[in-house]
Amino acid sequence: MRLARHSQKKVVSPRLWSSARDGRRAREPELALLSLGELQIEYRFEPALPGAEDLPPLVFLHEGLGSTALWRDFPGSIRASTGGAAMLVYSRPGHGRSTTLKGPRSARYMHDEALDVLPAVLEAFGMAAPVLIGHSDGGSIAIIHAGAGFPVSALVLLAPHVFVEDRSIQGIEAARAAYLGTDLPERVRRHHNDGDSTFWGWNDIWLSAEFRGWNIEEYLPGISCPVLLVQGDADEYGTLAQLEAIECGVRGPVERVVIPDACHAPHLDHRSEVIDAAARFLRERA
Repeated sequence: MRLARHSQKKVVSPRLWSSARDGRRAREPELALLSLGELQIEYRFEPALPGAEDLPPLVFLHEGLGSTALWRDFPGSIRASTGGAAMLVYSRPGHGRSTTLKGPRSARYMHDEALDVLPAVLEAFGMAAPVLIGHSDGGSIAIIHAGAGFPVSALVLLAPHVFVEDRSIQGIEAARAAYLGTDLPERVRRHHNDGDSTFWGWNDIWLSAEFRGWNIEEYLPGISCPVLLVQGDADEYGTLAQLEAIECGVRGPVERVVIPDACHAPHLDHRSEVIDAAARFLRERA
């Protein structure tokens, strides 16, 4: 995948972001579009606050059905808790208001994001050695990117996966049943240009025979930066074996936070615990 000709433009309609702190809805800076060749990438960018220019930028990588908006106010809360570093949240192609992808995904779709799209996005914003904060697929993309030798200051990985487990398949089969039999399609469509394309692109590849052997443990020895691992012990898409493999495989220091009774989105369901853990981890390394 070749990406070039970076340019940025504003999305016509600004979005409203909810503030969990005071319950009000506050108008945030407009989401915008970054042009990378033929791709349009939806993003939200905040420059560093005065005095925080030397902090590594924070880059948020969403889950398999995620988008910029679906992070809610979590990115801003992390930024505020860690000193006001520059912050970038973006929707990968096929998600949110970014370019809709046509056709099935390959089993290497996370490799493509980690090795081609993410470097181009970081280059467009002039971001060097960021902190990558990734959830689920986003955590796996962060692992591939850092393990391939791209400069990264730290990794905050929320429910990441480095191989496919039986529980992963069971969770994705349950998501498929929900998409076919509940109002899940309507809820997905609210956040993506083409909700069906987003859902089936993710669901079909994970349930394919070719993906059953997907494994990115080979990238772990290339990671020497500090790593924070966060997972719920009730995660419906993976067991704690994922964290154990990462902790044993990387060369840098690792901290683990396992949240009792938390499912696959601990940063949303147990927001304060995750923010406190991530903020402490990042402040100690500032």
